[in-house]
Amino acid sequence: MKTYKALVAISLIGGSANAADFAFIGNFGHANEVQEFNFAVTGAAREVTLRTWSYAGGSNSEGTVIARGGFDPMVTLFDASTGARIGFSDDGGALSARDPVSGHTWDSFLTHLLFPGSYTATLTQYSNFPKGSLTDGFQGTAHTGFNGRDSHWALDVLNVEGASLGSSYNAPVSSVPEPEFYALLLAGLAVVSIASMRRGAAQPRL
Repeated sequence: MKTYKALVAISLIGGSANAADFAFIGNFGHANEVQEFNFAVTGAAREVTLRTWSYAGGSNSEGTVIARGGFDPMVTLFDASTGARIGFSDDGGALSARDPVSGHTWDSFLTHLLFPGSYTATLTQYSNFPKGSLTDGFQGTAHTGFNGRDSHWALDVLNVEGASLGSSYNAPVSSVPEPEFYALLLAGLAVVSIASMRRGAAQPRL
């Protein structure tokens, strides 16, 4: 069962009395899940930051402590009106929290100058990459079972006028057969061929 929580902390970042920081937490129910977030920028253009706390954990913008051990997250930013992709972050590097156990900085950290308008951000598990625009969808991931990690996630949307949880859906599984499928198919054909040859050799000559 998925649970969601959205918390708002009023901020004066960027010089706007209307700007706020929004903190979302939840759990994925499927490895190929795509979680959308909708937010708006009004007034002057501003730097907007999308930051996850899933992999390494830490304290989000609301002050809630997020446990480490979540899956490796990816964040993509789209223009909500056109669906065009604006930005993408897989690993935030030095800007992300460092996992105290693995030492990796695999949380996402995306900052972008955005003009007034409506935007959609998506959260997915590595390697569920976007195919292009928002309407193009996502390719799904080979990391089933969250690659041995937990399904919880946490995302901050910083310095915007309003943000809300959007749609949640699963990326379709690719219909292209995997290499293992072809290997099994060839092995099966070889067995059938050998059995057929043996049957032919066992038949008496007339």
